[in-house]
Amino acid sequence: MGRTVEILTGKAELCRSIMVALPDWFSEPEVIEASALAVEDLTVFGYIEADVVTALIALKPHLPGAVEIALIATRPEYHGRGAGRHLVDAAENFAHDSGARLLTVKTLAPRGRDEPQFEATRRFYERTGFVSAEVFPKHWHEDHPCLFMVKPLTETQPGRTAL
Repeated sequence: MGRTVEILTGKAELCRSIMVALPDWFSEPEVIEASALAVEDLTVFGYIEADVVTALIALKPHLPGAVEIALIATRPEYHGRGAGRHLVDAAENFAHDSGARLLTVKTLAPRGRDEPQFEATRRFYERTGFVSAEVFPKHWHEDHPCLFMVKPLTETQPGRTAL
């Protein structure tokens, strides 16, 4: 079993190392580099198993009411082992502590191609409580339609007990 920790240093290199290992999701070097640079200024949590950061999540507050998952990625050999779920829980707790009422994420919308990796990504978000809100056909690029998903936050967050 692993643990979730806030990553304070080395965020860009960690981001690069995980994204490069996921070419089915992140194939464009300029996207990987832009993401690595962006996470330096964001709150980042990592999931650690056996002294290895197996996954990361980067959070961008949109105050006063929302926090965006700017990036979430898990090393391929750790897919399906719960790291993503733990990181979404950490994001929910961070958002709740920030006073936000929504957790949001943008991902690739269906585009009529056989892309099981992106179908799995969308199913992951749905399983963790996100609802598809809107498709922005040209937010990123006309060949990369953006699916905007939202998760309303409750008063009590995962791993917390209401008193």
